[in-house]
Amino acid sequence: MVDRAALEASPIEPADAARFLRGRRSVDQFRDTVPDPALVREAIEIARWAPNHHETQPWRFYLIGPRTQADIVELNAALVAERKGDDVAATKRERWRRVPGWLAVTCVRDDDPVTAQEDYGACACAIHNLSLYLHSAGVESKWTSGAVTRETRFLEMLGADPAREYCVGLIWYGYPKRRPRTQRRDLGEIVFSCP
Repeated sequence: MVDRAALEASPIEPADAARFLRGRRSVDQFRDTVPDPALVREAIEIARWAPNHHETQPWRFYLIGPRTQADIVELNAALVAERKGDDVAATKRERWRRVPGWLAVTCVRDDDPVTAQEDYGACACAIHNLSLYLHSAGVESKWTSGAVTRETRFLEMLGADPAREYCVGLIWYGYPKRRPRTQRRDLGEIVFSCP
């Protein structure tokens, strides 16, 4: 049941929110057009309003330009070649070169395991805020977290200090060529009532 008084204070109808949230999909095939950098900065502004325990604000955002992007593409291709061979690496290299927008989100390290877990969760929420804001503007994204993002060299390419930060996600963004469809598990498989 919907609380009508609370709904009056909300800027969006629940059905509209549900449709919007269900419509956001991870996209990895983009048109060539690069989204306006001002839009991306506004998405980062919105991202930083994510919940974070004790107001740690552990996220750091790195806008990746063409030179750094090219370096990351080559680092990733080298890593893929080691594991899967040159042909797979060449395919991956070409696919990654076609991604128009790149952004890395890192998290400040914390020695306390509870704070570290909470901070990772906060960064995940920030990434989701960012993705939803971009989605509202017709820009889609994909949160990647492959082996390259765990490389010290990757962080150094960003200008991040690997002793102080780790990468939570490499975010690709752009205008989608298509929006993939996906399914979710039935609620009966994932919701459990406790007495």
